[in-house]
Amino acid sequence: MTLATPPRTSRLDPTWLDAEYNQRARHPEHVEIGARWQTASALVQRLESWRGDVRYGPGDNDTLDIYPTPRANAPVLVFIHGGFWRTSDKSLHGFLAPSFTVDGAMVVVPNYALCPAVSIEHIALQLARCLAWVHRHAALYGGDASRIVVAGHSAGGHLASMMLSCRWKDVDASLPAQLVSGALAISGLFDLEPLRHAPFLKDDIQLTAASVKRLSPAFFPRPRKPLVTAVGGDETAELKRQTALIRDQWGPTSVPVCETIPNTNHFTILHNLADPNGRLHRHALALLGIRK
Repeated sequence: MTLATPPRTSRLDPTWLDAEYNQRARHPEHVEIGARWQTASALVQRLESWRGDVRYGPGDNDTLDIYPTPRANAPVLVFIHGGFWRTSDKSLHGFLAPSFTVDGAMVVVPNYALCPAVSIEHIALQLARCLAWVHRHAALYGGDASRIVVAGHSAGGHLASMMLSCRWKDVDASLPAQLVSGALAISGLFDLEPLRHAPFLKDDIQLTAASVKRLSPAFFPRPRKPLVTAVGGDETAELKRQTALIRDQWGPTSVPVCETIPNTNHFTILHNLADPNGRLHRHALALLGIRK
């Protein structure tokens, strides 16, 4: 994937930024897609093995859903939902779990507090505490704490890459230095500067130049564990640029896969993750160490 840079005159133009990033406006069918996700997830959550609203902290949003697998000592996939840090919920994403639990992975889907009630910094620290909880408690649900992979979509892709870059000893000295063994970022956001200026979003996420620097993984040191990235073939040039940027900045050793999934947009790309034959599903299995 080559890096597509927008014209300098339009890079911070409000109309252009909204057209590139406001995916709900671009795809009004997202309402119907979300309803299908909700229906499918509700069916999955009827399974006796499902554990819903498990607490990982004291806050109202400090809860997660666990989808165990019959396999003992299973690798753990933690999926972080998107929504530009300000919308969505874990309950919509249970539909992703069955194809992974059948393949022998335990799936965890956390909630987190949303902007503008909290900052993106708060969300990142909240999810670091969540991952620490998963590490300490995975074995209670049949998971292997030494094999935790984080996947995320859109803003969740940003947060997944943040978890890959986390200094875990600063979170808790008792944690391993490499708590996360790999990450998958789907339609991720790695340079937050454009979002600081996007009219549909900026008042909710309230980024500053300083917070953009702290929260843009593309400009972090390269992590020791791999990041796999993907973007839909029908997504905007700017989202494709974001995905190419992290590969260009971190290099092919840290980002060994930078994939474009044809005939998918910002929402339908998740269907490729849920599909047992989908390329994203297979990339996630590879990160988990599962061979089919």
